[in-house]
Amino acid sequence: MAAARVLGNATTTTTAAAAVTASCFLSKASLFPKHRLPYDSNFLSFSRRLPSSRKSFSCRALYIPEVKIKEEGLPETLDYRVFFTDQSGKKVSPWHDIPLHLGDGVFNFIVEIPKETSAKMEVATDESFTPIKQDIKKGKLRYYPYNINWNYGLLPQTWEDPSFANSEVEGAFGDNDPVDVVEIGESDRKIGEILKVKPVAALAMIDEGELDWKIVAISLDDPKASLVNDIDDVEKHFPGTLTAIRDWFRDYKIPDGKPANKFGLGNMPANKDYALKVIEETNKSWANLVKRSIPSGELSLV
Repeated sequence: MAAARVLGNATTTTTAAAAVTASCFLSKASLFPKHRLPYDSNFLSFSRRLPSSRKSFSCRALYIPEVKIKEEGLPETLDYRVFFTDQSGKKVSPWHDIPLHLGDGVFNFIVEIPKETSAKMEVATDESFTPIKQDIKKGKLRYYPYNINWNYGLLPQTWEDPSFANSEVEGAFGDNDPVDVVEIGESDRKIGEILKVKPVAALAMIDEGELDWKIVAISLDDPKASLVNDIDDVEKHFPGTLTAIRDWFRDYKIPDGKPANKFGLGNMPANKDYALKVIEETNKSWANLVKRSIPSGELSLV
């Protein structure tokens, strides 16, 4: 029988109203307007449908944002899983149930791979409640050939649609996963930790023909967070970091005998506004997925 232990509260302190607002970001208004009221008919809470004259759909999001993470199995084994639970102990999905948008351009980010580690941890998108596990290839646990130098994980309630060809990025199709985040702050985080981050740049990685966005972000609790608000600030306060991120993701498969990954958008990072555009588009793709407008295939919607 797999061992299980509760690791404690995942870090998130959104208010209930903000969590409702974050549950399904589908507004057709301008992206992240500064003065939106906390309740909008386009957004749905975990427990009830808000009144709306427009057709809506049920999508889940944690109304009470505090969650715990619970290990099952032992680290660095095939059985190891990190589950998320609500305050009642019920399992919830870090991909589907954690709110994305917190207002004012701030988002929830879930850590899968802590800074300066090499185990390739990821949300299991094909398992119920999408726990975090170590990736497996040919029956063996996967590791990067060297440590990743930043905290790495996903934006909840986003999805890179494999049926959508992005005309701005060489017509590449989405990689069928949530959007990845590279968090550049100074602290080493923990698996399953939930951080409030603000995006500052985006890299359009093309991995074996699939588009695999890398959103560069910084946690709000980082000492330099107030100084870093767009791509130029990254270069000023974290010089060389954007190039280092691109080179790391370009080259990490080479030791395994695979070709280097490529990047669209002229091989250059895009600015904050473009990153927000990517987040908006992939959130809408996720919304279409969970309301089953797009076939889910083997993906778990639970």
